[in-house]
Order: sequence, then structure tokens, then C-alpha cells
Amino acid sequence: MDLKLEVVILPVSNVDRAKEFYKGLGWREDADIVGGADFRIVQLTPPGSGCSISFGIGVTRMAPGTQQGLLLVTDDIEAARAELVDRGAAVSEVFHGPAGRFHPDDPSLRQPGRDPGGQSYQSHAVFSDPDGNGWVLQEITQRLPGR
Repeated sequence: MDLKLEVVILPVSNVDRAKEFYKGLGWREDADIVGGADFRIVQLTPPGSGCSISFGIGVTRMAPGTQQGLLLVTDDIEAARAELVDRGAAVSEVFHGPAGRFHPDDPSLRQPGRDPGGQSYQSHAVFSDPDGNGWVLQEITQRLPGR
């Protein structure tokens, strides 16, 4: 069986503000569908991604800002971070360390800069959207076997 993750739902409080934020990051707008006063769905896709995000009105019962640990993979974390910052995102400095990706707010798990050995999966940076939904950048230059 072949299964692919297609869309992740984000809980937001203001659809237009979220749409402006993500489009400002350079994400492609795939859809903005209004189905009456109680339903609207917006879908955007990060550059190069096969998975999109959706948010809107009547889309989820999750509280705005509660989606955390969303992972964006890049092969050049410094360049990706710089571009996101240039586009208006408040991205942390690049860090590495044990389990830093899973506890990005715990400074004891963050060592400054890229992983000194340049190992894939070890260098990260974090940012949030205007509602507080949390994103993690992760540098992967060589995939683990089987990926």
C-alpha cells in the first residue's frame, strides 16, 4: 500500500492574517474556498513540498496555535533561515543538540550553531506563525537508509 501525507490542518484565529503570513513566506496558494458564512478553507504549499497546510473557518476544533513541531526539511539550514527571516518570519538562530527538535523551547538542549560534524538531522531552527503554531527547520543532507 502506498500512502502519502497530503495536508496538515492548522488551527488559526484569523484566516486572512494566516494566509498573508504564509504567502509572505513564498508558499503557493492552492485554494481559498468559501462555502457560506460558517465554512472557508485555505490551502498553501511550501516550496518543493508534497504536503500542504490547510486552515480556515469550520475546519478544525483545535485551539489556534496548538499545532506544534511541524517539520520543514532543508539541505541548507542557514540559507533557508535567511530567506524566511528576509520574508518576515522571526526564526531562531540555528542550533544543535540532543533532542533539540523535540524540545525547541528548552535552552539546555540547544547548542549554538549547526552541528559541528555537519550530520544530517542534527541542526535546527524554530519559528511560529502569528497564532503560535510552531515550526521546526531541520537540515538533512543525507537521508537515513530506507528513506
